[in-house]
Amino acid sequence: MPEDIIQIDQHMFETRLDRLVTDKVTEILNAMLDEEADQIAGAARYERSGSRKAFRAGHYERKLTAKAGTLTLRVPKLKGALFESAVVERYRRREESVEEALMDMYLAGVSTRQVDDISQLLWGERMAPQTLSDKLKKVYADIERWRTRPLEGGIRTCSWTACGTSGRGAAAWRT
Repeated sequence: MPEDIIQIDQHMFETRLDRLVTDKVTEILNAMLDEEADQIAGAARYERSGSRKAFRAGHYERKLTAKAGTLTLRVPKLKGALFESAVVERYRRREESVEEALMDMYLAGVSTRQVDDISQLLWGERMAPQTLSDKLKKVYADIERWRTRPLEGGIRTCSWTACGTSGRGAAAWRT
């Protein structure tokens, strides 16, 4: 009976599963980008239509780091119209949750070098220390704005002073 036992290579299984998730997310995002291009152009790819506003002019590849890994997106190019995607922001190279995780690591006390190493391990992409510093400047500015904001209703202070046993009883408190 020991020959009938199935053994699973955990590392190989996780690697294949990760690759499958990355491929499917890439496929879905590319389909969404194509659909957006069709809507902007007013006609589908290779479709002849009198209501066409723009023509396809190929695509360019762009990398996007997401929780699912590094995705290679095929961003359509249009002739006669500007392609602006609601799916992926222009110039964005990392999903927002990835950037937030990197900033949280740094704010928790992890050095920029370690943040770079961890991002390489988790997402397969390094984050330049200058990029991290630029992101953190925005975070620190937000923190400083919050810290120095005016408080509504004024500042209330309360101080308690214990007085000795003068003629009023065991202790008198003033606020």
